[in-house]
Amino acid sequence: MKGSAFCRGRIVRVPKGPLIRVVGTEVVIPCSVSDYDGPSEQNFDWEFSRATDFLRIVSTWDSTFTSEEYQKRVGHGDIKLRRSSNDAVELVIRNIQPTDQGIYKCSTPSTDATVQGNYDAEVQVKVISDGLSVSGSKARSSTSLKLSEGDSFKLRCSAITTSPEHTHLHVTWQIKSGLSWQDILSLTHEGKFRPGLGYEERYRNGDIRLDTGANDTYQLSVSQASSVDGGVYRCLVSEWVRGADSLWQKIQEKSVEIASVEIQRTALDVLISTSNLSVTERDSLDLTCNITTDRSGIFQAEVTWYFSETPDDTLSDAQVLLSMDHDSVVSDSTLISLSHVDRNSYRLLVRDVDVEDSGYYFCQAAVWVPLHNGSWHKVVERTSAPVSVVVTALDPDYEVFLNASKTPKFSDDPTELECRITNVQDTEADIRFSVSWYYRQHLLSDDVVVEKLLATMDADWTLLLGDRSRERTQNGEIIFSKKAVDTFSLRIQWTSENDRGDYFCVISAWSRHRNNNWVKIKDVTSASVPILWATQDYTLTVEAVKLKPFFVAGHTFEMTCKVSSKNIKTPRYSVLITAEKPLTDQSSPNGTTRIISLNQDSVVRLEDWTDQTRVDGVVLEKVQENEFRYRMYQTQISDAGLYRCVVTAWSPGGGGMWREAVNGLSNPIQIDFQTSGPVFNVSVHSDNLTIYQGELADLLCIITTDGMTLEPDDMSFDVSWFAVRSFALDREPVLLASVDRRGIVTQSRRNGSSDLSLERISPLEFRLRIHGCEDHDFGNHYCVVTPWVRSATGVWQREPDIKAKPIFLSVKMDVLNAFKYPLLIGIGLATVIGLLSCLIGYCSSRWCCKKEVQETRRERRRLMSMEMD
Repeated sequence: MKGSAFCRGRIVRVPKGPLIRVVGTEVVIPCSVSDYDGPSEQNFDWEFSRATDFLRIVSTWDSTFTSEEYQKRVGHGDIKLRRSSNDAVELVIRNIQPTDQGIYKCSTPSTDATVQGNYDAEVQVKVISDGLSVSGSKARSSTSLKLSEGDSFKLRCSAITTSPEHTHLHVTWQIKSGLSWQDILSLTHEGKFRPGLGYEERYRNGDIRLDTGANDTYQLSVSQASSVDGGVYRCLVSEWVRGADSLWQKIQEKSVEIASVEIQRTALDVLISTSNLSVTERDSLDLTCNITTDRSGIFQAEVTWYFSETPDDTLSDAQVLLSMDHDSVVSDSTLISLSHVDRNSYRLLVRDVDVEDSGYYFCQAAVWVPLHNGSWHKVVERTSAPVSVVVTALDPDYEVFLNASKTPKFSDDPTELECRITNVQDTEADIRFSVSWYYRQHLLSDDVVVEKLLATMDADWTLLLGDRSRERTQNGEIIFSKKAVDTFSLRIQWTSENDRGDYFCVISAWSRHRNNNWVKIKDVTSASVPILWATQDYTLTVEAVKLKPFFVAGHTFEMTCKVSSKNIKTPRYSVLITAEKPLTDQSSPNGTTRIISLNQDSVVRLEDWTDQTRVDGVVLEKVQENEFRYRMYQTQISDAGLYRCVVTAWSPGGGGMWREAVNGLSNPIQIDFQTSGPVFNVSVHSDNLTIYQGELADLLCIITTDGMTLEPDDMSFDVSWFAVRSFALDREPVLLASVDRRGIVTQSRRNGSSDLSLERISPLEFRLRIHGCEDHDFGNHYCVVTPWVRSATGVWQREPDIKAKPIFLSVKMDVLNAFKYPLLIGIGLATVIGLLSCLIGYCSSRWCCKKEVQETRRERRRLMSMEMD
């Protein structure tokens, strides 16, 4: 639905008249309506009047609306309505005649709730005679032109009008090379030149012009014609008149075909007279380029010579050697010359060729023609087929000999190889030699092994290292040198097992070309030399001996490790003492503890020894070159286990470094304390395992003893409390608090508001209290006890850790206390609101809603009996 027009009402619009049209043309008169009520699609009626009375023409909604005078034209479609939208239509009159001149009225039936605005509009149509005449320059329908690329041509057409109205002409030159016409250049009815799409650049350069001449002629001038200018040309003229709204309106249009233009391509053949050839180094290269064309008249040729390493005729990677432009100006070059032998032949001469001149040569030619403004235009360009030129180098003749001046007998011995150039012949002063060293792994099988580059030298003897030797060369372990003009050497300072294999060298000959660049011209490979020596497997034996067969806790444990080796050159040893504790010991998860070590330079280091009270309690020393002694002072029960010596043999490596040769493990030495001391048991107890939030939880860690009875002063305990926040003990335990045997309490950091306290309430009982329990204090709780017992000698001995069985602590919420205060507050508020509501209702009924009620008097009549009726 359209919105109602509250201010203006319905508005019917037609163009502002008079509308001037030419007899025989098609007339389109639009009509629209706005600001109306009712359905969105509106209906329209058209009427015509020559004087006063209106004749009905056509309607969008009534098929019987048309008057008899227009029924035939409407039926044939010469007059019709064309709807452009729901609120707009167009009246179309084909082949308008002078009798159609008059007043046209467009009206719309009302669909409004109220009558507002206008419901019809009128426009005057004025029909004038056809005074436009368009023709060719020679009164012929069309002509045919055959031109060559680069030529110029002109086309003319004549256009004149005798219209009684003040009209302007719009002249457009068009071309059709396919199915559609394309604008070339226009002179508009406003006197402006407008080039067509794709012709802007040629119009700015003056290659396309439109000139006006005498007798109302319009001349199209085209310069530098190309293949795109071929086709049919026509002159399209339209007549324009300024309407009552000051806008220009096109009232008619005519065209005439002027000419058919054919652009013939210029033929150009480019050929290098010489076929593929071979030239010896230092000789001259002579090539001739011949061009032929069917072009007549004045023209000039441009020739360019190209060189490329590939036969790609696109010349994308080609190098320009020399060129001669259309003015016969040759680019400068010292060793290359370009001459014009005759009108169609151009000679290229390259003097003193070398190997880098081998490749493909191209000749590119172009034809240029002069223009009317004195400039030149390129009409065609062609490139010859490539000619392959091979420059044969003057290779020197020489041999290569490789020998090993030093060979290793053992690992880490030096190795030196010499690569010599012998029997040198036919060498010039501009020849130099470089070397490349290669390594090939020596295999007994037939497997193919790829050579690995150790190092190579380029033409200026710059050393380039391979991946295999880069690090060792930078460290000075491998040395590459040039001892003489004909001798190169490779020295390995300390030969290792990985250096075993075959070695060979490659001598490269380099030639200096005329641009002072060095080019490799030849490679000669030597025979391979094997670097091998007899080897035997390393053998290492370690024996551990316990010096004191019987001892008790608190005494010193002492053992020695004796080492013997074979096939190791000047070995040194590093020793590591390890202990395999029982599975009950939690200090090492895998059961093996690294205690102390001594490296091959006799530097001692504590490994995993964590007993801070006995930092100096273990000693490892070197007694002899192959014997080591380990001592452990004041041994304790927790030191029980199997002790071993782990020995590593080292041999001297390159650069003063030590190389690991072999490892050995000794027999185990057992420390087992035979004691009849007490046996400790630990349990956890609580009187109440279900705690409400905010209450106090008491947990007791109770220690009991079996067997031998000790005085309370001869035993002490480290106690730690842990909690696992889950039902199934599937999470990591959390340390809550601990107390050592000296009575020092340590608490872990807590996130909640509850607090902990840990105290000793008897010699064998420790109590953990959780104050103000919260829901996150639930879980399995247990204690871990480390007993300490004083021996008869007064030394405190640490017993193995004892873990109690966990108990589960539940923390619940007190529902009554949690909801007590909210319930009291809710009941109090509900009571206050109810009393307030009663008070308000009473006051309202007492003073605000009181009024007198008068009783209606009713008429009383007695019922009449049926007999009386």
